[in-house]
This record gives sequence, C-alpha cells and structure tokens, in this order.
Amino acid sequence: MKLGIVGLPNVGKSTLFNSLTKAGAESANYPFCTIDPNIGVVTVPDERLDVLGEMYHTRKIIPAAIEFVDIAGLVKGASKGEGLGNQFLANIREVDAIIHVVRCFEDSNVIHVDGSINPLRDIETINLELIFSDLEILERRIAKAARAARNDKAIAKEVELMERVKAHLEEGKMAKSFSDINDEEEQLWLDSYQLLTYKPVIFAANVKEDDLSDDGLENTGVQAVREYAEKEDCEVFVVCAQIEQEITELEEDEKKMFLEELGLSESGLEKLIKASYSLLGLISFLTAGEPEVRAWTIKKGAKAPQAAGKIHSDFERGFIRAEIVSYSDLMDCGSYIAAKEKGLVRLEGKEYVVQDGDIILFRFNV
Repeated sequence: MKLGIVGLPNVGKSTLFNSLTKAGAESANYPFCTIDPNIGVVTVPDERLDVLGEMYHTRKIIPAAIEFVDIAGLVKGASKGEGLGNQFLANIREVDAIIHVVRCFEDSNVIHVDGSINPLRDIETINLELIFSDLEILERRIAKAARAARNDKAIAKEVELMERVKAHLEEGKMAKSFSDINDEEEQLWLDSYQLLTYKPVIFAANVKEDDLSDDGLENTGVQAVREYAEKEDCEVFVVCAQIEQEITELEEDEKKMFLEELGLSESGLEKLIKASYSLLGLISFLTAGEPEVRAWTIKKGAKAPQAAGKIHSDFERGFIRAEIVSYSDLMDCGSYIAAKEKGLVRLEGKEYVVQDGDIILFRFNV
C-alpha cells in the first residue's frame, strides 16, 4: 500500500511523516522545508505474526508494509507555480490514497500561511490545487488525442469522456464525485488517468496534546473536518504529530505506558493504518512456517487464486487448492495438528473468498 501525504505548510505534515516513518525528513517552522519528495516505509503492526513466529519457531517475520510519500507543502496558486509543492504532485499520482493533514490547533509560535486557523478553508485550498493539477493532466491528454479522434471512434469516445470529466472539475468538484459513466470501458479509462481528486482521502486532524484524550470531541476544527469528511465519504483520524514524534523515541514498553498516561489505547500510526484499511477495503491473510511468517495485504472479497497471486504469479496461474485455518481457530486449538484433528483445517477451491486472518498454504502446479 502506498499513501501520499499532502497539506499546507506548517500544518504538521512533515512532523507526522517523520514520526510515522522515522525517515528524518527536514521539519522546521517555515514553508517549503521539504524540498525533495520524501519516501518512507513503515511496517504494519500485527501481533498475530509474533504469536505465529513462536508457534512455528520461524526464522523470519515479515509484516505488511505501507509506503509514505511526503511532498512539499502546497500553497494557494501552487498549480500556477507558486511555492514548490505542485512540481511534486506527480510523485503521488500512483498512490492508493491521500492523507490530507489539516491543522486543528492554535499556536502563536507556528505561523499559518493564511494567518489564521480554519480547517475547512485549508481543505478547500488544497482541493483546488489538486483540481487544477488534474485539469492540467486532462488538457494535455485531450490535446494529444484530439487529432487522432477525427479518424478513430474509440479515441473520439475517450476524448468526449475526458471533456465531461474536465467540465466537472471546472465546476470545482472532485473527480471522485463524477458519476456520468456510460459503460465499463469509460470506467477503465477514468481509472487509468490517476487523477489526484479521484483518489480516496483520509484526513489527519492534527491537534494539541490536550485534545487527544477525547479524540478531538471538544475541538471545533476537528468536528468541522468530521462533518465535511462524512459528506465526502472520507475517513478521519485525530493525531498530535508532536506526540507521535516523541513516541518514536521510546522503547515498546515505554510507548505503551506513555500512551496509557495520555488516556490512549493506540498510536496515531495504528489509527492511520485502521483508517487506510477501512477506506481501501483491505484485509490481511497470513502464511506461516519455519522459514518465515508473513502478512499479505489484499482487497476484501478477493478469492483464493488472487491471494495466491500476491505471493507469485505462478501460484495464481497453477492454483489447485488452498489449505486454510483461521488464526482464531489455530489459537483455540494450540497447534496446527490439533486444528487439523478437529477438522478446522479446510481445503478450499477457486471460488473461496479469503477472510482476514486466514492462514493459508497454497497448492499449485505449473
């Protein structure tokens, strides 16, 4: 999974990126300190892997991973060359979802580029820059295809689709709210454009430490973001980027104590991962053995051969069957042999829909 982080300068974007990935992106109280796109990879916490590692006496544990791309802070007019952010928007065209960091805290020591704290105004500013960037992409595509469209009906049909999407964006609307799709072919074209405003969005409402314990319930900025996100079918999680950065310096047991003192059950990273999996409709299946225990991320609803293909294309091509036991059943039985004796290890075929926490051994032949 790949997530792109956007936001205005000085909203805590790079601080959050640093805390999530420990990648050490430069962070300071002035715009444009992130000059180059920063990329960091973080593993997805999954306590099931450690338990399986002990059970199978495994040599290696490989968690699922998320790649974060942090770009320079966007400002009003970025699409016309203002600031430095727009030139890096290309770096997030291939991400699965966008994390939009929104400032919901007052701090006279941290300058806001627009002079005051207004989360909805900030969201609108970023959305407009993403729309302008998408318009530029579509205009180039239309110009390139227009001549060929005169003699090719298929290209002419696609140009007409692009014109409709362009008109939708010009009304200040995000591409993900575009619904004028006539058939599957048009849907595939739209999917292929990698428009930024077509991507799912998770809002990271960045607050002060005092707003963490009640999950931003008393923070009017957070409530405004939640109301907006509900209308736009987006996810929201409340985070204090500064606290997250402090947490990264602690050992695991210290981290748990620190979170408990703050009245929290999970870190911002864990909140973000849950929000990401929920928004993108993702689950994890597991493979386990002495060589390695590993988590694999797939779309909810994926069938056994598709899951096999995540490991290797040969597994999907030559799929015969899948030997499956659920993690909970395995834990209840205490061992794979005991689960098998109780009939809880199942053989499933090509139509089986993989469930979160399934431990799978694939049988294949190529």
